[in-house]
Amino acid sequence: MILNRISSGFIFLISILSIVGCSRKKDTFINRNWHAVTAEYNTLYNGNVALEQGKKQIDQGYNENFWDILPVERMQVSQEILLPGSERNEFFRLSEDKATKAIQKHSMLIAGKENNPQIDEAYLLLGKSRYYDQRFIPALEAFNYILYKYPASNTINHAQIWREKTNIRLQNNELAIKNLKRLLEFETLKDQDRADANAILAQAYINTNALDSAVAPMKTAANFTKIMAEEGRYNFILGQLYNRLSNRDSANYAFDKVIRLNRRSPREYYINAYLGKARNFNFDTGNPEDLMLMLSEMEENRENRDFLDKIYFQIGEYYNHEDSIQGAIDYYNRSLRTQSNDSFLQSVNYETLGDINFDNANFRNASVYYDSTLTKIPTTTRDYFFIKRKRDNLQDVIKYEAIADKNDSILKLVDMGVAARETYFTNYADSLKTLAIAKAIKGEVAQLNTLQNNNSPISGPGLPPSLGVPNAGNLFYFYNPTRVANGLKEFLRVWGPRKLQDNWRSTLEIISNARVDTLNQVSEDMLSSSPEFDPQTYISRIPVDAVEIDSLKAQRNDAYYRLGLVYREKFQEDEMAKQKLEALLMYTNEERLVVPANYYLYQIYDAQGDRVAAEKYKQDILAKYPDSRYAASIKNPGLAIEIDNKAEDKYQELFKRYEQGEYVEVLELSSEYLEEFNDDELLPKIELLKALATGRLVGFDAYRLALKNVALKYPETESGKKAQDLLTNSLPALAANKFKPDTLSQNMKLLYEFPYEDKAEVEKLKEKVEKAITELNYKYTTSIDIYSKDVVLLVVHGIGSRSRALGFEELLRENKIYAFEKEPIVISSENYKVALVHKTLEDYKNTSVKE
Repeated sequence: MILNRISSGFIFLISILSIVGCSRKKDTFINRNWHAVTAEYNTLYNGNVALEQGKKQIDQGYNENFWDILPVERMQVSQEILLPGSERNEFFRLSEDKATKAIQKHSMLIAGKENNPQIDEAYLLLGKSRYYDQRFIPALEAFNYILYKYPASNTINHAQIWREKTNIRLQNNELAIKNLKRLLEFETLKDQDRADANAILAQAYINTNALDSAVAPMKTAANFTKIMAEEGRYNFILGQLYNRLSNRDSANYAFDKVIRLNRRSPREYYINAYLGKARNFNFDTGNPEDLMLMLSEMEENRENRDFLDKIYFQIGEYYNHEDSIQGAIDYYNRSLRTQSNDSFLQSVNYETLGDINFDNANFRNASVYYDSTLTKIPTTTRDYFFIKRKRDNLQDVIKYEAIADKNDSILKLVDMGVAARETYFTNYADSLKTLAIAKAIKGEVAQLNTLQNNNSPISGPGLPPSLGVPNAGNLFYFYNPTRVANGLKEFLRVWGPRKLQDNWRSTLEIISNARVDTLNQVSEDMLSSSPEFDPQTYISRIPVDAVEIDSLKAQRNDAYYRLGLVYREKFQEDEMAKQKLEALLMYTNEERLVVPANYYLYQIYDAQGDRVAAEKYKQDILAKYPDSRYAASIKNPGLAIEIDNKAEDKYQELFKRYEQGEYVEVLELSSEYLEEFNDDELLPKIELLKALATGRLVGFDAYRLALKNVALKYPETESGKKAQDLLTNSLPALAANKFKPDTLSQNMKLLYEFPYEDKAEVEKLKEKVEKAITELNYKYTTSIDIYSKDVVLLVVHGIGSRSRALGFEELLRENKIYAFEKEPIVISSENYKVALVHKTLEDYKNTSVKE
């Protein structure tokens, strides 16, 4: 026992002495091997385990985008900037720590030479850890250190490959290509290193859009790699490259290689290879039934459940190509209903469904699908802006179609005779009542409530939305069929069928043979006086006022014109454009709409080769509107462009004059231009400018009337909407026309009136007043305000009180330098606004509020 203790102690002592003696500064056999073995099988082993765990985590969180060429490496570079001390992945931090520890604890750098053969492996682990942690510049430093310090290392080629991978991440693609080509040409590489070098060389070519140059190295990488997952990936990328280069046969050959790997490669490559071949299918030379059989087998294979979204989409594409539109719609919707992480696939499904609805002229549904498409596309991409523009164009179609449908149906009712209206709405109300009673008795309460509470009014053939029913949810109990039916059912459940007589609760007589018809009759009697089912409820809502009817017609005509333009110019739907424009010509003879409608119809028929119809519309323009710019366009297209430019230039000049306060000139010129360009699309803008100038010169009432005219005449133009916005939001704030006592104000003004023709002289007087303000050290300001077409005002602003205003006026009058003889008006800012807006300055002079 004692001997064993002595032996154990001796062995322990020898071990301690051996360890202590393994100095990193002494180049001995024991030291070299002890540090090498400890670094390799302890520190570096644990570091590599952590690195593999981190790579596995990256791999699991990576979502492939098979719609684009796959990257060689499954790693998503994050644009997030980390704060100091933070980390993306704890495993890479751990592996970096282990590599650093191996270098610090086991490096034997003696006299400039490293004697531990495992330290180059430690630097390689350090670089890889930093690379996967997306700290590429520190990673590059680690790889460069190996190339500089360990040129004889057996990992030198591997380190150089990783350096070029890092260069590619730093977007130094040309440098990486140069270095990799030299490496592949002059070095003897292991098969896996050759595969890795060729793969990242192909990636560099792909990054620089040299796809044809990427094919050869990618093919070499696929042939030399020993890792089956990489072989499947590289062959799939090769197929994608061939597809981009429009070489479908070679692409299919590459996809076949992926398919032959089957379960030796990830399932996603296998499935997408099949789908890639399906997309490459040649319907001219191949048998479509073979393609459908392949897709059906994929759909039915339970192993493919995780890929049904893609399979359904491809089947939808097959039906779409075969013009089986309903089948295509069904499978696109199946793809959308299948749980999927592929946002791009979902966006393509939505877009394709939108296109189908668009081609069928179902623009409202198309717009909804395009809206859904936009939610699946990054907002900064080109596709997003393309779809958004398409959706925005559809909004115009939807809006104008709704206006046209609504106003057409209302005007149709307006044109009906009294007897015809009575018959129509009696039948309509009866059908509503019958339906409501039947649904209530059957207990279909939810459906009935939907019918009643729908914000979109109940509509029938030709029934306009504006003539909808009152909100049934707010009706009196006995007018609401749902409540009546529920009440009757509850009574029958509790009391059973009973006669209507005294003491009905205490009687033992129960009407056992009562029929459900009784419930029907009672319900019908209770509903007979409901306004919802009274024809007069709807008849009373039909417009009778001539102004309102004219407004409806103007809106309808403008909508038809705009639809014709949108279909023609934005969607190239000439047939639909013809339909709308020809209908417009039947509805109106307004020159503003008739002339361009004739012109566009002339263009459409001429492009379609219908010379007879084209000549008809051409002669209508030349005969009835020979001075229009459309007639000029027919006679001389070059001259028409010149006229267009002239009209735009004149409008811009008019707008510039308005901004400069030349309201009298704007009023005169706008009237002139409205005659000169009476068929031009600039008319609404000119009319709005004229209305604004009218408000400045004539006053509030004339301004309101002019704005109403623009809003009524051009309701769907930007100018018409602007006019309506001013009427709704701005005019109410200007409506007050009563003066307030000036004694309450601490902001007064001095006004000097002059004839409008003396405007140039007023400019000189303004300079004189400004000189006086400066020399007398006041902080007043001046302006020249146009009061009317006959009067211009020189205004001094910012005076604190009436007494100060009078004092300043006296200084101007008494001082010989300024010699201002004009009698001023002293007025508060509030009252000046009222006088200027309503043109009541004369009324102010005669009022007592200024005292």
